[in-house]
Amino acid sequence: MWRVWPALVLLLFPSTVAAEDSTLLDGWHDVWVFRFLVNILGYSTIIVPGYLLISYFKRTNYLETGSGICHPLIKTCVFGSEARTGLLDDVPVTSRSEGDSGSSIRQILKLIFCAAGLQISYLTWGVLQERVMTRSYGTTTPEDPGEKFTDSQFLVFMNRILALTVSGLWCMMFKQPRHGAPMFKYSFASLSNIMSSWCQYEALKYISFPTQVLAKASKVIPVMLMGKLVSHKSYEYWEYLTAVLISLGVGMFLLSSDTGKHPSNVTTFSGILILAGYIIFDSFTSNWQDNLFKHKMSSVQMMFGVNLFSCLFTVGSLLEQGAFFESVAFMSRHSEFAFHAMLLSVCSACGQLFIFYTISQFGAAVFTIIMTLRQAIAILLSCFLYGHAVTVVGGFGMAVVFLALFLRVYARSRMKSSRRSAQPPVQKV
Repeated sequence: MWRVWPALVLLLFPSTVAAEDSTLLDGWHDVWVFRFLVNILGYSTIIVPGYLLISYFKRTNYLETGSGICHPLIKTCVFGSEARTGLLDDVPVTSRSEGDSGSSIRQILKLIFCAAGLQISYLTWGVLQERVMTRSYGTTTPEDPGEKFTDSQFLVFMNRILALTVSGLWCMMFKQPRHGAPMFKYSFASLSNIMSSWCQYEALKYISFPTQVLAKASKVIPVMLMGKLVSHKSYEYWEYLTAVLISLGVGMFLLSSDTGKHPSNVTTFSGILILAGYIIFDSFTSNWQDNLFKHKMSSVQMMFGVNLFSCLFTVGSLLEQGAFFESVAFMSRHSEFAFHAMLLSVCSACGQLFIFYTISQFGAAVFTIIMTLRQAIAILLSCFLYGHAVTVVGGFGMAVVFLALFLRVYARSRMKSSRRSAQPPVQKV
């Protein structure tokens, strides 16, 4: 089935590929641009019919005129209850200041638990991510170099299916707010989320893991730009200053990196393009989710809705390409890869739950500090395990990036505390 896609591209763009050059067509699946376009084409087979159905139901005013057994499902997917409130956390805000304030030891133990859970989940996830995408499986000898796994989309699917299962079970076991958002709105964040994850895996074929981590830290600027475009947000001067410092530090690291391991400048440029795609998609995801939280929902409901559409998109695209069964066959050939893929999914799902719990208990500032430390440790761990070299200038650039990130956290926490102190005290009657 895979060969259908090159034939389709050849039909649409006959001047691009010579018809007689079959070897070139056979190698197209190794080009990341082609894989990216094929994935988008696969997603469109779900998006386009869905868009037409939603437009039809809205145009015919199905919410008022419809009936039958499918009416509740269509109402939930297309219209929702439209109950809009402020952003809701899984745990009320008062629980951070009142519920557990009686025991400082308990709070310290809870903080250690959250920090350890986040560090273990995402450090393990980062190490495995680099192992899966950059190393071979099977017997590795000069005569037999082994076999590399190349389908990043299958790893995205594995991560999302487990996250969907965990969030679904959580929603069934614990009481959640009455859901208000139309389900189809999750598809926007889902599409950008799976594309950002795909770019994250795919980039490791062309750049080192430390470069990827620092580039992810520099997504502050596109997030701010996307916030202005999507949410019409305004920012303080210190946010622009720290964003410039982050960009400066990342630039120093990239310019000082040793490119000798890359076979050509084209490969390095491909990695930069894929990272840019990751930053753009991820910036849109966070801002769209902020808008979705205006509806009445919990963080776990958000996790379930986004992962539901992510599973639909990725499994549909994998089946259309014939890549799903190829990846399953790879898992059957290499039990070590199957273990790594499952552990990746477990770390991703557990990490998301730790994110929600940490923010609800200690706030976004503490969470950001923990994750910033995680990024620094991840770079050191990757350099130790996989032998990445960092120059003095590159190390200084890394220090500038993390210093700017801590400055952002400090400035944001100071601003919030000053706003709270400026509020007049509540008069008790």
